[in-house]
Amino acid sequence: MLVFVRDNYVAGAMRILKRKLQREGLFRDLRRVRCYEKPSEQRAREAAEGVCRRRKAMRKRMEREGY
Repeated sequence: MLVFVRDNYVAGAMRILKRKLQREGLFRDLRRVRCYEKPSEQRAREAAEGVCRRRKAMRKRMEREGY
């Protein structure tokens, strides 16, 4: 991941880097690895991820078909 620092403004670059990492889901993955996840929480998370995947696939399919 690449973030440019302009005019030695490191605070702004750090803010941009943090936002990029959050969008990538890095913090969520680190928390999942670092902390114990109850089986019920794991099932709920996996179900929610599946819903997101299906919605994304549907959006792409609708876009290809021209809706």
